[in-house]
Amino acid sequence: MQSKTILVVDDSEDIRDALSEYLGRSGFRVFTAEDGDEMWKVLQQHQPDLIVLDIMLPGDDGFTLCREIRQHSHVPIIMLTAVCDEIDRIAGLEVGADDYITKTFSPRELLARIKALLRRSQYRSEGALSRRIRFLDWTFETVKRQLIHIDGDTIQLSGADFSLLSFLLQHMNQTVSRDDIARFVWGRDVDPLERGIDVQISRLRKHLRDEDRTLILTVRNKGYMLALEHISDC
Repeated sequence: MQSKTILVVDDSEDIRDALSEYLGRSGFRVFTAEDGDEMWKVLQQHQPDLIVLDIMLPGDDGFTLCREIRQHSHVPIIMLTAVCDEIDRIAGLEVGADDYITKTFSPRELLARIKALLRRSQYRSEGALSRRIRFLDWTFETVKRQLIHIDGDTIQLSGADFSLLSFLLQHMNQTVSRDDIARFVWGRDVDPLERGIDVQISRLRKHLRDEDRTLILTVRNKGYMLALEHISDC
């Protein structure tokens, strides 16, 4: 089986070298870049299966690069954030990152995150929900990973957005906990104070124009519920 390809974008040569060696020994093909310019050069020649993207980069920062990648690619992205900087983690999710990890990470922890995201990416690419699903004024195009409104507005979903909506549709009218969601979207539990799932819910509510929070309900001290009378295939 062909090795999966990882692109590591970080301005620290030590981090690039360490991750290249560790991930290489773990069976991955690894490319590295020290900034956005080098990243785009690599992307012109290769199609990585996952990108590890530092936020603090010379030139365009990781947020800008993530947003630009999301304009034309579903590739899973793990953002490297400053130590315990929740603002960076939240901002990364808001621009379309699939997960984040602080720079105090161990290579083993990063490897586990990478494997979890690649499994979910494979699941999505194999079309576990390979159909169009209609609910309210929306059509969920699962192959193209798009939400299409009846007025013609089309929203391209990130991998995390896609997984979250898929999970909620599979469990519509059921209360699901933050850990339930995190295990499906990220392949891990969340810290009680971690706000990543709440940010993903807020992002999906914005996509679905659910300003009054009557579609995705917050169930106090329990989690969330997608409240729908019915869905249909089309």
